[in-house]
This record gives sequence, C-alpha cells and structure tokens, in this order.
Amino acid sequence: MKRVLISVTEKRGVEEFAGKLSEMGIEIVASGGTAQIIRDSGVKVTEISEITGFPEIMDGRVKTLHPLIHGGILADRSKDTHFVEAKKLGIGMIDMVVVNLYRFREAASNSKLNQREIVEEIDIGGPTLIRSAAKNFHSVTVIVDPDDYQEVISCLSKGDGEISIETRRRYASKAFHHTASYDAAVSNYFETITGEEKFPERRIVSLQKIRELRYGENPHLEGALYKKEWGDDYFASFDKLQGKELSYNNIMDMHAAFLLSIDLGPGSCTVNKHTNPCGAAACGDSYESFIRARKTDPMSAFGSVVAINGIVDERLAKAAKEGFIEVLLSRGFTDGARDILSEKKNMRLIIMPEAEWEKESEGTNIREVGQLVLIQEKDRRFEELEKLDFVTSIKPGENELKALKLAWRIVKHIKSNAIVICDGDGTIGIGAGQMSRLDSCAISIEKARNAGLNIEGTSAASDAFFPFPDGLEALAEAGVKSVIQPGGSIRDQKVIKAAEEMGISMVMTGRRHFKH
Repeated sequence: MKRVLISVTEKRGVEEFAGKLSEMGIEIVASGGTAQIIRDSGVKVTEISEITGFPEIMDGRVKTLHPLIHGGILADRSKDTHFVEAKKLGIGMIDMVVVNLYRFREAASNSKLNQREIVEEIDIGGPTLIRSAAKNFHSVTVIVDPDDYQEVISCLSKGDGEISIETRRRYASKAFHHTASYDAAVSNYFETITGEEKFPERRIVSLQKIRELRYGENPHLEGALYKKEWGDDYFASFDKLQGKELSYNNIMDMHAAFLLSIDLGPGSCTVNKHTNPCGAAACGDSYESFIRARKTDPMSAFGSVVAINGIVDERLAKAAKEGFIEVLLSRGFTDGARDILSEKKNMRLIIMPEAEWEKESEGTNIREVGQLVLIQEKDRRFEELEKLDFVTSIKPGENELKALKLAWRIVKHIKSNAIVICDGDGTIGIGAGQMSRLDSCAISIEKARNAGLNIEGTSAASDAFFPFPDGLEALAEAGVKSVIQPGGSIRDQKVIKAAEEMGISMVMTGRRHFKH
C-alpha cells in the first residue's frame, strides 16, 4: 500500500484515518474539500489537480474523471503490459480508493430545495471511482464506509502494509451495493418528478439490513430485518424501551395492530394475534379501550401484541401488567407506567413517534410469490363511509350507524373471510380467515358468547358480499340488528329481501376490503 485516494462527502473520522495512513508512509491524494480538511489536520496531502494538471471545473462537477486517476485505479497489477503502458503515460498506481457520495437522499427529501438543487446532488465522479476500484479489487482496496477505517488500519498494521484478497473482495461487494443503492434512490426520485405511471416498467427496491432476528416465523428458520433505503422511515423509526429482542412474528403483529389503531383514531386500542385483531375498541380513552378490547376474546389475548393510539399511563400499565402481553406499542409511556411495567422484564415496550401516527400512508405494498412479485396500492381511507347506500326499508339508528362504521374500519384489517360484530365502542365477536363466510359468522357469534358479551342489538360488518342469505340469517338469529357489507353479488336482492324479512337494516358500501 503506497498511495491512497480520498474523496469523501461524509468527513467523519477522515482526519484521523489519513493521519494514520500517513504515519505508515502512505501517500495521500485527495479532492479539493477533502484535501483541505486533511491538510488542516497537519497531514501532508497531494490534490488531484496536481496529478492531472487540470483544475476542478464547473463548480466541482468535473474533478476526478481523468485517465491519470482512473488508469492508476484500473491497472491490472498482474499484467506487465499495464505497468508498461502506465509508465509510458506517466500514470501512478493508486492502491486504495476511499469515497462516499453526495447526500442525494437528504436533498431529495428536503422540501426547501428545488428540482435543480436536488439534481445537483447526483454524484457522478464518486460512483465512477468506486466502481473502478471495486472492479479491480484483485489489486485495489475500496472503502465506502467510515466505520471500516479502523479495520483497514488494523489490517495494514498486521499485514505488512497489505490487505488480504478476502477482505478486498468483501469491501468490493459492499461498494457495489453502495452504488446500486444510490442509483436506486436516484431512479426512484425521477419516477416522482417525471409523473411516471404508478406501476412503471422497472422498479428498483434497495434494502438495508437493520439487524438479524432470533429466527423467522419458526425457530428452524433464519431471519433478518431490513428497511427500504428510499422514502421516509414509515414504521421504521420506533424505539424499544425494554423487553426481549423483537421476533419476526412480533414485527408482523406490531404493524397490523398499528395500522388498525390508526384507522380507529386517538384513544383506541387493538389487541392482535397472528396479524388478526382478537379485540379492538374506540372508546375515546386509551384505558377504557384497552379494557374493552381485551374482553372480546380474553383467551386469545394471551400472548398478544397490543397497540394503543395514545399514552400509556399508570392506570393502563397496571391493567396491562395483569395479563401476558408480548408487545405493548403506543405513542408513549409516562414515567410511572414505565416503572410499573419494568417488573415485566420480557414485555417489549415500543414507542412509535407521534409523527408516525399522523402520517398518511402512501405508496404500495409488495409481496413475493416465488419468483413473482405482486405490487398493489395501499388500502387507505374510507371514502365509502360518506356515501352509504341504505338498501332496506329499515334504517339503522344513530347508535347502530356508529357501530356499523366502527365494524367496517375493523373488518378491513382481518383476514378474509371476515365478520366483525360490534357495538358503538368496540368488538363483540370476530370471525376471521375461514373458507366459508357462514363459518366466519358462526365463529364471531361463538366468540361473543364464550366471552359472555351480549349480541342483542349489535351491528356486524362483512368484508365482502354475502353470496347467500345463510350467514346473514345466522347473525340475525344471534341478535344482530344491522349489517354493513360491500354488495356486488348476483344474489344481492335475495340477501336484501332476507334482511327485510328478519327485520334488520342493511347498508352497502360499494367497496370491498378483502384481505388475502
């Protein structure tokens, strides 16, 4: 290792790193801004312009794109002809390239910058340097992450000024991921500014690993947690205050419970199990909602993930402490609540920042199916609740309508076929994930009865149409007085007629919330 080129936007640790390299007798070559910082720290440095004989031009747009630089990086040290050609042209070898890129992601997310200012942050020379060095990893070391500086110094110290081929290969892999991720951010940005269709011909998704998980869905499966590198930090910015590490299943349930609690509004509570709510309530008070939601199916609530759209105070903490909760997610915890729940050392306490609860969830959902990928819009909002179709002569009263709308918001989050029985405060019974809608109706009724909850006078929601009147008849016989459903069956009129004959009101939304 005789010569290193450094050109970094992220200056963290670069002075110390350059100083240690210099102490080893390694020549430092750097671009203008980086050179100045290194020089100010007392380390001798050669500017790139001194090598190329050409100044940085066009506001720094052109500074490293030169044969005297890239020839020194790309020369294959195993070929004598490359050395001969380099000597003939006056090209000196560069043994290590240390580069990180302009802050394009930060610029693209900065609402104060205009399009020209954002595009100016697209790095050209940096990715070219990185790719040149990474391609030639048999001869050259490439470093894109300041966190690797210490390892580089250690390797050079132990390896007589050399870095092993295995380490160089690993750094090269990291470098190509770095530039690919950067290009993904740029291409995704251009999708937004060119008004491309919602589903463009090519879509690039770049992921960054946050950490490995204890295991996947089951203990014999390995798993890891990643986040998308482009876009905001939606659902990625939560803070764990205490408890065991989050598992694959915990995170799946957290997300499902969080989304339903957003739809139910402030002061609501969702009790989730296996991504389905086993109870939900919107009493306007977090404590009351928690107590009510857990009543729907107390047996299934054992080992659940709970989302509170509000602050967990001492009263709620005492109630939560009495049962077995895997994860308790909320807008925050009072100091008193944390003291109480600290006794439940394995319970994960999660704070989701205020901004996440208020954020409008945009974009798409992605699901892998073998080598295929399904992409769809996120199912957002409930515009249909503003233009309901009252299809029976009997109309729901004010309390029934409140219960219908609540049930409709909840049924969207339950695996189909889904039936939810509600009153105006929360769930009475839930039937989820059955092959037959009639079975889901039966389960929702059974759950309510097992919990000792009164079905008489309640309202029910069905996530899709009733193909036959049998499910409706089962609900009515149990005491349900009003039903909301999307409609759309060829037997709608037969189902409406059955509702009329049983003396219950029916409302149709014209929109289905089917969760597969």
